[in-house]
Amino acid sequence: MIYRVTVNGLSHEVAAAPETPLLYVLRNDLGLNGPKFGCGLGQCGACAALIGGKLARTCSIALRHVGGDPIVTLEGLGTMQKPHPLQKAFIETQAAQCGYCSNGMIMAAKALLDRNPNPSDDEIKDALADQLCRCGTHNRIVSAVRKAAMEPVR
Repeated sequence: MIYRVTVNGLSHEVAAAPETPLLYVLRNDLGLNGPKFGCGLGQCGACAALIGGKLARTCSIALRHVGGDPIVTLEGLGTMQKPHPLQKAFIETQAAQCGYCSNGMIMAAKALLDRNPNPSDDEIKDALADQLCRCGTHNRIVSAVRKAAMEPVR
């Protein structure tokens, strides 16, 4: 079947089976590298993106369930020349060690800051609790989100 998806502001036509995980479309068909394959069960958060402004695990969402909601991936937040405040803060605080969780952490933080522009540390930790990081850079990640929250534009 042919599906039309809007990803990072651009409309795409994708030929795929209805049950194809959105993650596969993002990575294989659209060539995006932000969302990662982690567990394939929607438990780790490496594949996170915003769908209709809400945080979602793209590995466990079938393409047919996306509908017309716009999708935003890590690549849709900023550019190399003008990174999003979260991307900039993650770099400046050296919040990533291996970096595999960065996509999910940044996308979860974006969803948090969109609904709460001035979160407490406890609110940041709660928003990131379902995003797995095996390197243990949690304190730096919280610092990066706090730093990004001080920036005026999200």
